[in-house]
Amino acid sequence: MVAVQIVGPDDGELIVNGPARIRILEDGSSTDHRLGLGEVIIPPHTPGPPQHRHAQHDEGFYVLTGTVTFTVGQEDHDAPAGTWVMVPPGAPHTFANHGDVEARMLNTFTPDLYVQYFRDLKTMVESGQQLTAASVTQVWAKYGTEPSTEYAP
Repeated sequence: MVAVQIVGPDDGELIVNGPARIRILEDGSSTDHRLGLGEVIIPPHTPGPPQHRHAQHDEGFYVLTGTVTFTVGQEDHDAPAGTWVMVPPGAPHTFANHGDVEARMLNTFTPDLYVQYFRDLKTMVESGQQLTAASVTQVWAKYGTEPSTEYAP
């Protein structure tokens, strides 16, 4: 019989990288690495990562609570709970929680390779290394991700 994975509400791998937290619900080990899935928790008034693009994976976001502002190129899109955002490879994007309440999203990675990116950042934080634009960009490069410099502030 094929194994079924069940991740309870207090289970999963917790990764804290600054103010945001991600709980890995599927690291790809149950999907032959076709899909990774995380729950992202963003405190109020928290900016997101620099705008960037992925070359090797699709990234999906389903907003569970709060409102998340997605920036795609030069356009901002407020995404309240119940909104699905699908970002294909090559599309510049970032997100932030400008609101007064915590926001939660389910975040998909197809294939799952970006799960390891979050683990790499966790290792950096735990070793005392600062998460700067330069250090994060260096880790991004390992996962086919680059900053969208044409949209930098």
